[in-house]
Amino acid sequence: MNKNIVAFLAFGLGMLIWVTPAFAGVAEVDSNFDGKMDQWHHTAPDGKVLKVEYDLNHDGRVDQVQFFKPGKQLERIEFDTDHDGNFEQIQYYSAENYVERVEKDSNGDGKMDWKEFFGSSGAPTRGERDTNHDGVPDVWKFYDAKGELERMEHDTDHNGRVDQWDRFRHDKMVQTAFDTNGDQKPDQWQFLNASEKLEHAEYDTNHDEKADLWEFFNESGEIVRIEKDRNFDGEVDIVQKP
Repeated sequence: MNKNIVAFLAFGLGMLIWVTPAFAGVAEVDSNFDGKMDQWHHTAPDGKVLKVEYDLNHDGRVDQVQFFKPGKQLERIEFDTDHDGNFEQIQYYSAENYVERVEKDSNGDGKMDWKEFFGSSGAPTRGERDTNHDGVPDVWKFYDAKGELERMEHDTDHNGRVDQWDRFRHDKMVQTAFDTNGDQKPDQWQFLNASEKLEHAEYDTNHDEKADLWEFFNESGEIVRIEKDRNFDGEVDIVQKP
């Protein structure tokens, strides 16, 4: 199970006692027989369960709520994972009853700023984050069919346009590219080795979409060689070494 999906079964359905009165209202349940109510079952006039609230840590406050569609189809679950009275994570379920989206409030301001989407296998397919909490995503993550991170895109200056692109292999970054002049095209590239250390960098100094300056680094991050194409003909015409 993906670590971002809360395993509610251990705490929720495992303790769930279905109460289906033939009238609308709320049925209270003491699931552990300690004399305190810790489940509240909200039902429609036809007896169908609309939602179930839980007090999982028995502090007197609801910290998990399950919402249902007709036919006991689970729609979503809201979690108060830190038991502060606010719900900071929501899991949405598909018609096939798998988690298809998770949303989180990472800073406790009451706004969801982290979303991740999942396929039927439980593996993530993509994600997005709002890192400056302005209500607009500025980081996007994309996964391959196995659920491994494949690439990321960033809007680092929060102007609504992507200006950084990262590539991954086996969840390790292998390349990152930057748009430094705002034309939405990369003009700097950094290539990383298996240890995710900078191996070499390329620059498009005249913005013709072709590299014309190359820097090479050793394991300590020091430049060991610089190559330049001064007349932009695609050929290196000067090599410098420290």
